[in-house]
Amino acid sequence: MADPRKSTDGPSTDSPDAWDHHKLPDWDDNFYDPDDFLAFASALSAPETSPSEEDLLNPKKRPEREFITALNDWRPIHQRVRGKQRPTHASTKAKRKRKSKRGRDETREGWTYSVLKYPFLLMVFGWLIFLGASYFITRLYIYVYEQWITWRGKRHRLRKELREQTSFEDWVKSAKVLDRYLGSDRWKEEDEYAYYDSRTVRRVMEQMKALRRRAEDEERGQRNGVGGQRPVDDLRALAEACVKNNFAGTENTRLYSETYYGTKDLVQQYVDEVSTTLRFLLSSRQLTEDEKRSLAKHLGTNFGRTALCLSGGATFAYYHFGIAKALLDADLLPDIITGTSGGALIAALLTTRTDEELKKLLVPALAYRINACSEPWTVWLPRWWRTGARFDSVDWAKRCSWFCRGSLTFLEAYRRTGRILNVSCVPSDPHSPTILANYLTAPDCVIWSAVLASAAVPGILNPVVLMRKNRDGKLEPYSFGHKWKDGSLRTDIPLKSLNLHFTVNFSIVSQVNPHINLFFFSSRGTVGRPVTHRRGRGWRGGFLGSALEQYLKLDLNKWLKVLRHLELLPRPLGQDWSEVWLQRFSGTITIWPRTRFSDFYYILSDPGPQRLAHMIHAGQLAAWPKLKFIANRMAVEKVIEDAREATRPATQPLPTPALAIDDGKGLRSMLSEEDLQALLEKAKSSHEPVEVPAGMLTPRNERSQRSKAQGAGVRAESPSLSRRFTGWLGGLQSPSATQSPRTSSETVRPSRAELRMEHLQPERRRASVIDELRRQAGVLWDDPEVDDGETASETEHEEGVVTSEDENVVHPEEDAAPYGVEHHEIRDGHSTVIRRRLQGAAPPRIVFGSDESDHEDGGADPNYARRAEGK
Repeated sequence: MADPRKSTDGPSTDSPDAWDHHKLPDWDDNFYDPDDFLAFASALSAPETSPSEEDLLNPKKRPEREFITALNDWRPIHQRVRGKQRPTHASTKAKRKRKSKRGRDETREGWTYSVLKYPFLLMVFGWLIFLGASYFITRLYIYVYEQWITWRGKRHRLRKELREQTSFEDWVKSAKVLDRYLGSDRWKEEDEYAYYDSRTVRRVMEQMKALRRRAEDEERGQRNGVGGQRPVDDLRALAEACVKNNFAGTENTRLYSETYYGTKDLVQQYVDEVSTTLRFLLSSRQLTEDEKRSLAKHLGTNFGRTALCLSGGATFAYYHFGIAKALLDADLLPDIITGTSGGALIAALLTTRTDEELKKLLVPALAYRINACSEPWTVWLPRWWRTGARFDSVDWAKRCSWFCRGSLTFLEAYRRTGRILNVSCVPSDPHSPTILANYLTAPDCVIWSAVLASAAVPGILNPVVLMRKNRDGKLEPYSFGHKWKDGSLRTDIPLKSLNLHFTVNFSIVSQVNPHINLFFFSSRGTVGRPVTHRRGRGWRGGFLGSALEQYLKLDLNKWLKVLRHLELLPRPLGQDWSEVWLQRFSGTITIWPRTRFSDFYYILSDPGPQRLAHMIHAGQLAAWPKLKFIANRMAVEKVIEDAREATRPATQPLPTPALAIDDGKGLRSMLSEEDLQALLEKAKSSHEPVEVPAGMLTPRNERSQRSKAQGAGVRAESPSLSRRFTGWLGGLQSPSATQSPRTSSETVRPSRAELRMEHLQPERRRASVIDELRRQAGVLWDDPEVDDGETASETEHEEGVVTSEDENVVHPEEDAAPYGVEHHEIRDGHSTVIRRRLQGAAPPRIVFGSDESDHEDGGADPNYARRAEGK
């Protein structure tokens, strides 16, 4: 949880540093290039490539256009008509009648639909108004019941003290005092509970603890346990069986809804034991690297990942700052963050800044950078009357570019912070599917354009064009220049897409939509907020009050679905508004900050420092009761993710954009053919080792993994007798065999073009006939095949071929013959020692890295010492 000494926390809302905007990181840097916004303005003014939505829905208002199409691939567009016919009045009238049918929705045809549509619509609207009024009265009754009957005396005083705390540590102390007064301590000590399997949890925990102690004793005895059934194998099988999402109900939200802080003691002990066991398994010397990698991958798939979802809600979205600050101070901020509309702006800030920068940014002084609604009504009112939107798209792009740290793309943001940003965007075309933009689906898309598209509410901001960054760093339209708009209209919380792309099955939803917040009601309490009635064992407002609230809310939802399925709802601005109420707005944990009625008045205005300080504090108070549940979940998830990162092998180059390797976590950069030729020529001309830049090397964590694997007892397979003999024979013809073996940091494989270039040089001397016969005679006793894990370069040398690692092709030995090539394949399969004799000159060398650790990775040829000793 959070550091009790607060050494890792950012400034609190009452700290003087939190109110000085000069201490904000990059407070005076706007992070935008005028050329980027000029390209954005040009894309907005470009004509549509297809009929727009307004043309299809309002055919009478659309301008006169001629949509050209062909009947098929063989008939021309304009066909010649024989003879000229004078149009009659009847034919002209029929043609107009057919033209007016363009754009009509065929599902709405029929006289019964036309006659019954509006009467049925008025009847349903009247019933919805009655249900809404009844729901308001029911909620008012429950509020009065809780305030005047339940919360009285010492209980009311303790809860008031709980809500007045300004730090998480003080809040935890007050929560424990309130739990002790309500008798929740006795509930924690009891194992039995109807919402999880306590017997299975206790049996698994005791068995896991016993196996872990036996495995630790065996590891301290330095026994590798090869062969037979080891305790570590049984422990691994048990972990694979029980470490999964909501095993035996241990992640049921009801387990955390009976107290203000904490859960059952048995559940807490089980979570702690699972974390300890996984750390032991994934760091034990009794398991190989492949076994650890397989175990971590299996556990990650079963357990899943956690995502933070930030909803829309105009300026209500600034409450997200408090939720993010509470998670960040407790070191519980997930790596996967998604945002919609106003939440997309907050998500962009969280994923483009590091933890150190965020701790200085999530303060009241941040209000000095929030100026999206600073225009007076004399400016935005004429614009709204002229364009139908209150805000200008280009101006908003400039203002929100600071939050997105300039024109960063989704892939660049992932490279910088390691967090995955997801933004929901809805196409202007009503028939196209929505998109969840991230570094996988839209890696080159500029973040601020996606944020604008996700905030383009009809009437507030017109649909915009997504922009992408090309190889030259210039911006251009994305997805054929189509327009996009507010993502909260269809997918405010994209849980399905998150599960599809990143295996997210545990979601933390920060919900601040005002039209949804009014209908949120948890009859049996929520995480960290138990029911006040009957010391947390009853129903809010009594059973009858909760039952009436549930019925009215479900009935409202039912009639809204009836209107949507019968297509009775009108479509103002060409949008189906039913999804605004009928989509899913909650997650595994849903955080609802306490809003004020004044927030509705300032719903489209920028907050000042005082108002932003209140929003941050309100968000923290709403998030603190959830932190214990989130901490137990993240304790297991972080162990699995760290193990997957530590055991991940070097990724082969893919056609997708390569990730950064500054921290050794990205894809490995590969040497191109042109770079390799340049380095070889430089080595030949200078006759000295040439150092390769660090960006072209294998990541350091891969080398350390190989070193650990060799230190754990992973031996290289011994070569066959024939290979030893051919290696000795090769040593006779190469005087350089007595040289010290080279490590992988001094190795390089030439390209095919380089070999051909060397073959064409006339000044090189070909090998003698005796040497050529000796090389070709090696095929008589050499092995016909080479195993996957063994060295193959000696076989290739004796057979007179050179195998290219990148293209899997065989080159004739005569291309390399002028240099007396001798190959020594390195065990890791990434490089090959190629030594050449250039008429007595020292062979050219390319040194891959100058760090001494490069010579400790076990990359030298394991057969070299054997051949030297045999000689």
